[in-house]
Amino acid sequence: MYNSARRRDPAAISTFSTMIKRLFKRVFGKSAPVRVVGAAHVIPYEKHGVSRDGISHGAKRVTDGLQAAGFQAFVVGGAVRDLLLDRQPKDFDVATDATPEEVKRVFRRARIIGRRFRLVHVMFGEETVEVSTFRRAIDAEDAETDAHGRILRDNEFGDQQQDAARRDFTANALFYDPATQEIFDYHNGYADIRANVLRMIGDPEVRYREDPVRMLRAVRLSAKLGMKIDPATAAPIFKMKELLSNVPEARLFDEMLKLLLSGHAMPCIKKLRAMDLHHGMLPMLDVILEQPMGEKFVMLALENTDQRIAEEKATSPAFLFAALLWHEVLAAWKAKQDAGEKPIGAMHAAMDEVLDRQRAQLAIPRRYDTVMKELWLMQPRFEQRGGQRPLRLLALPRFRAAYDFMLLRCESGEVETELGTWWEEFQHANDDRRAEMLLPDTGGPKKRRRRSKKPGSATQSELPID
Repeated sequence: MYNSARRRDPAAISTFSTMIKRLFKRVFGKSAPVRVVGAAHVIPYEKHGVSRDGISHGAKRVTDGLQAAGFQAFVVGGAVRDLLLDRQPKDFDVATDATPEEVKRVFRRARIIGRRFRLVHVMFGEETVEVSTFRRAIDAEDAETDAHGRILRDNEFGDQQQDAARRDFTANALFYDPATQEIFDYHNGYADIRANVLRMIGDPEVRYREDPVRMLRAVRLSAKLGMKIDPATAAPIFKMKELLSNVPEARLFDEMLKLLLSGHAMPCIKKLRAMDLHHGMLPMLDVILEQPMGEKFVMLALENTDQRIAEEKATSPAFLFAALLWHEVLAAWKAKQDAGEKPIGAMHAAMDEVLDRQRAQLAIPRRYDTVMKELWLMQPRFEQRGGQRPLRLLALPRFRAAYDFMLLRCESGEVETELGTWWEEFQHANDDRRAEMLLPDTGGPKKRRRRSKKPGSATQSELPID
């Protein structure tokens, strides 16, 4: 006899409903139809195939917890897009109709962050889930903008439909409900993803004027995902690229870092050049890429970074920026030596000059300066293979990073490959072999140290000659 308590059990009902749906699918071979709820097309699991199992533990805990508390909650943005593209999302963000204070009350380990728009970070062990409240696009007459139309303040809560409308691309405006495994689609983003098209929501010119960084995001996402930029989305970019000069330096740096560490830096840079968007991101990047040796070196550095990311190895922004700016440092160093400055002083002056010039346009944090300078200063020392200099260089904490940097120089043709071969053997050789490998010390005449003398005593040079 069927248990009446079990009949009221939601879990049992859900399981029974799923079994019925699967049975109908096997019998009739048809997937469940797409429903229309308000302005949204609700796409069922049977059509899109994204299972709740693909959502991270923390994101499921957040959506389940908020829904149990009576709120709406969805996994949103890039995570949904990546799952539809059979990619593993880097992180999972959640959008909800709960305010930040209400989210914080639901979860014990949660903190509110942000000034321009408040978010909540909910922690589950090592995973942090970012939770945002639905927000709406501000009407043009009410928006706080600068002289170029860039929105300066955007902090108005809204509903799910309004939240979808204010997102940038249709592929990023999908909402996934882990409880029902349904996707809510307001702007045909699901069809665009299936067609491999990156399309702007709304009028592209207006959206680029609101936030010029969207031009860079279009390039980055299309290169990263292998998606074609919709012609109407791409058309205004060339004539509006100058708006990037109006973007705050720190924000431009963050976008540049995302691009270079996307794992697809090579295609991103090539696409930036093809769309003439590289001006203003790194000053004189044109000059670097147009130098035969400089371009090869930069491309090798980008390829090396992409490979390390693909292999899930650690990457260093400081290493990458040091590589991008290396030929500028070289040029400045040579110019200062030609003007009569001594090599070491000229190198220090060249490094400061290049970094100051870059910082005026791109806010490279000063915390990277020390590492970048160490990598640059160690490069001339690789050519000093006599005496104790190689052993002292080998003992430095950043030797391995500097060695990798030197190998890129060898591969690009800047220095002889024999130099890299020598150091590869030297660092792994035993003491006897290292002694055999050392070249004659050509470091020049050494200064004689003056021995400290006791009061009343004379050094050897001061003793009278008989």
